Amino acid sequence: MASPAVAMRRPSPTVLASAPRRRPRLHEYSPSNMGSPSSASRLKVTALFGWIKGDRYSRTRELIPSAESYTLTGSASEVDMKPREVSISVVSSIMDIPPAEWDACAVDSVEPEKFNPFLTHAFLSSLEESGSAVKETGWLPLHVVARDESENILGVVPLYLKSHSRGEFVFDQSWAEAYHSYGLEYYPKLQSCVPFTPVTGQRILLRDTSYRDQVFDALVKALKNLATKLNVSSLHITFPSEGEFSKLKDSGLLQRIGLQYHWTNRNYKW
Repeated sequence: MASPAVAMRRPSPTVLASAPRRRPRLHEYSPSNMGSPSSASRLKVTALFGWIKGDRYSRTRELIPSAESYTLTGSASEVDMKPREVSISVVSSIMDIPPAEWDACAVDSVEPEKFNPFLTHAFLSSLEESGSAVKETGWLPLHVVARDESENILGVVPLYLKSHSRGEFVFDQSWAEAYHSYGLEYYPKLQSCVPFTPVTGQRILLRDTSYRDQVFDALVKALKNLATKLNVSSLHITFPSEGEFSKLKDSGLLQRIGLQYHWTNRNYKW
């Protein structure tokens, strides 16, 4: 049976969140060698992946900043009502977040019938428990959590500190090569995504409240602040929903467009 191929553009917002960091050169070579398939350039990229096994991840807790408070702009809808505040923190494992709380945020309030299994606590926790998306494989979980004054979770963001670009299906190795050729460090970087899963969906997961837009803004601000605190090269939010794509541009993130080919078979039968 025929399976028509449909080409679809998929957005991938990115923000360069901090100044590039210089690193000691392992090999010297001139800019004229950029992009050439020389053994020297391959050695450089391999070296970038090597630090994951060193001391920089041996004390994970030192990477996690303390919680910060954010005032939700415009959240005071009544006269003399105090603006709402949220506390935004980082956890090193999704297991630190109750499954019911995470899943309440993962439901798309705009289109709740569009269930996305890849955003569920069960799926993401399985990636950690199986050893697939953990610090030893270059995926250090740094999930972001927003709570109200009563400690209710209002929003979460799946986030990872990465030492490579594998498992993302967004190929930015040329950026790493460019950084490396000028003696700069591209890794580690922050990546908000579903590991190994190039499926479009929400990335800023929000509980359905009347002030969810303000929580969204606070979480994006917290993500950018975290990138600066950790002194990473960049923050990437890949395969977001269409609505998030526009909002993230308004928040100052750079937009990047990718191309996917989807094969559909609408009359498929067992």
